Amino acid sequence: MNAPRAESGLQRSTPGPQVRRLGLRDVSGPVRRARAFTASALAEWGWADPEAADPEERERAEDVLLVVSELVANAMTHGGGVRELVVTLDGDTLVVGATDGESRPPELQKPGDPSQPGGHGLQVVHRLSTTWGSTPQSSGKTVWARFAR
Repeated sequence: MNAPRAESGLQRSTPGPQVRRLGLRDVSGPVRRARAFTASALAEWGWADPEAADPEERERAEDVLLVVSELVANAMTHGGGVRELVVTLDGDTLVVGATDGESRPPELQKPGDPSQPGGHGLQVVHRLSTTWGSTPQSSGKTVWARFAR
C-alpha cells in the first residue's frame, strides 16, 4: 500500500516527539538548572514562555516550571538524588520527568496543614498536571507529569 503523498509528490510525515535531556547527577543547584533548561525548551518549541506577553501562556509555563521544581526537589529529598530531567513534546502534549535512584514509587499524601512544611509536592504536581505517575527504571524510577496544551 502506498503512503499518502502531498501535491508536490513528497511524502507527508508527522514529526516525532521532540526530546531534551539534562543530566543532573552531582550538579549544584539542580532545581534552578532544571527550571532554566525547561523554560528554554518550552520557549524554543513555542509551547509556553514564562516571558510571554499573553498571561495564559505565562501561566501555562509557570505551572510546568513549578511541577519541574517539585519533581526535581522530590527526587533530591526522597529519591536519593536526581539523575536526569527529560522534557518531551509530542504534538500538543508535554511530558516532564525526573529520574532518581529510589525504586519505590511516590505516594500522593492526603492534603495536610498548608502551614506545615513537607508533603505538598505531589499535591502540586497532581493539581497542575493533566496526569502524573512513575515508571520503574533499571535502578530507580522516573516520576513524570503530562500537560495538554
